[in-house]
Order: sequence, then C-alpha cells, then structure tokens
Amino acid sequence: MEKVKFRAMKDGDREGYEFLTEHEIEYAAKTGERLLSAMVDLDKSLSGYQVTRLGHSLQAATRAWRDGADVDWVVSALLHDIGDIYAPYNHDEYAAAILKPFVREQCAWVVEKHGDFQKLYYAQHVGGNPHARDAYKGHAYYDDCATFCERWDQNSFDPDYPHEDIEFFRDQVEQVFARKAYDPAVIRAGERVELTDPTLAKERNT
Repeated sequence: MEKVKFRAMKDGDREGYEFLTEHEIEYAAKTGERLLSAMVDLDKSLSGYQVTRLGHSLQAATRAWRDGADVDWVVSALLHDIGDIYAPYNHDEYAAAILKPFVREQCAWVVEKHGDFQKLYYAQHVGGNPHARDAYKGHAYYDDCATFCERWDQNSFDPDYPHEDIEFFRDQVEQVFARKAYDPAVIRAGERVELTDPTLAKERNT
C-alpha cells in the first residue's frame, strides 16, 4: 500500500489506519532533526537586536549548558523562541506546545510563561505591564521561570558572548525528541529539577 483508499476519515478501515500509524511513527522520529533545521530560520525572524534570534537561542542554551543544566533545560533554552518564526504574538505558547510531549512539565511551563516573565525587563518602556508575572505568584514553577529569564534569556543578546554552535546541541535535541511522547516518566508532573548544578557546571567549564 502506498496510500490509503479512503477520501473521508469515516470511510477508513483498520488496514488503512495501521498503515498511517506506521508512517506517523516514522515521521515523528525525525522531529528533532526538523527542529534543528528550522532553527536556522530564526535568522530570518525579528531583527534590530545586536544578535540574530538564532544567536540569542544559542546563547541561552550555551548559558544553560555551562550552568550544569540537564538536557531538558538545555533543549528548552535552545527552542524557547522557535515560535518567533510563525507565531510572533504567542511565540512562548507555540514553543511550549512543541516541547510539552517530550520534556518535564516544569520546563514546558517555564517556556510557555517566559514571555510574561520577560516583561519585567521592558514592558514599562512600551506601555505594557512589567509585573505580568505576578499573575503566577504561588505557582510551583514561578521561581524557575524567573531564574530561566534572568540567567539564560534576558542577558543573551550579547554579540561578544562566545556561544556553542547548533551542531553542539544536536545530540541533546535528538535525544529529547526520540522519547515516547507524554511518557509519565519524562513529564514528571509536579516535580522540580534545579536549573543549575554547580558541580557539573565546574566540569563543563574546565
């Protein structure tokens, strides 16, 4: 079979849907590879900063890695702004939707909310609310998002910061997106992992 027989979903049969499921699994297995290719398009997104959006993303991921962050945090830092390409007004939600099936709930939540947390640094200059993050006070991951923005995001627009290139992160991205989607052992709902690991950071920076 090269294509299913049906033209309307309600007319499909078991053979057809099993065939499609095989194709879906094969396609999904290459998600990490496609995302790495898409990252290059960040250079075509928002301009005006001293670094490109790809450069910003690589800086954020490099800072995370050098802080001793685990693979979920590093990949989340790398992809946190990938939504800028297609969803500039809700880029944080877009990126979180991509990550959500494959990383800890903690990381997906931080990526989803980081846009509001970032307003602390600039909203007062454009008529916005710099305290938008206050809506999430008391949330289990509030401090994690604040730390994510302070240590890895808001400061990653520096043209002099020596960051790793996209290939450096390839294995980590492919590792994350090779996971079984929505695996409870991966999602670890309600669990927190520190963003930084001083011991690992020392090893990575020597």
